[in-house]
Amino acid sequence: MFAQFDITFFILLALAAICYLANNNSVTFAVLLLLLFKLTPLATFFPFLNHYGLTIGIVILTAAMMVPLADGSLNVKMILSSFASWKSIVAIAVGILVSWLGARGVTTLGANPTIINGLIVGTLIGVAFFKGIPAGPIIAAGILSLMIGKS
Repeated sequence: MFAQFDITFFILLALAAICYLANNNSVTFAVLLLLLFKLTPLATFFPFLNHYGLTIGIVILTAAMMVPLADGSLNVKMILSSFASWKSIVAIAVGILVSWLGARGVTTLGANPTIINGLIVGTLIGVAFFKGIPAGPIIAAGILSLMIGKS
């Protein structure tokens, strides 16, 4: 059975149009995928997607980042050279900081579900108008946790 055409349908449709016009294909695809779910029996999977979607996305992103290691294009010598220059050492430190902020962000999102809407709106504005990517909400929540004093 098709879902009702409620206001959320039109909001998602508008977001898809804005992201398409801003040449952000990944977010356009994501919104269109949600519309497909909404308009078909796949809507029954929304609770699953809501509960496990972030984890699934993190797993896919992590696997994609480790492809060079898995396919052999990143070898041990190259990994060890990461400790040879100050830029690489700073990159390692920033990676540690960002992953720590991400962990705080996930905890903050779980403890304060009301902030999710603000983070989504801010991320969508950043994506649509500032050529950002939607990798920011978790890190944004981590930074917000530092500002509001929650861990």
